[in-house]
Amino acid sequence: MHRYVIERAIPDIGSAERDQLRAAAGQSNGVLHAMQSEGKHIQWEHSYVAGDKTFCVYVAEQRAYIDEHAERSGFPATVVTEVGKMIDPTTANA
Repeated sequence: MHRYVIERAIPDIGSAERDQLRAAAGQSNGVLHAMQSEGKHIQWEHSYVAGDKTFCVYVAEQRAYIDEHAERSGFPATVVTEVGKMIDPTTANA
């Protein structure tokens, strides 16, 4: 499985109300569930909402599933970057 950071350009998403974000998450989850039912390994870990963008972290077996999810859900995958390595503050102590 590969981890991806997906930048989505969505105008005014940062000012969306909780109910709008809940609906968007539900729409995304519905597509993910359908894809998983088709044997496609993809999972949404979390997203950051800021201004006119979201930054989403997904795990997927292949990049094509990220693109398919974007198409089916209607949420653009403006920039998709595969994560090569992860570090955190404890990395300095290793």
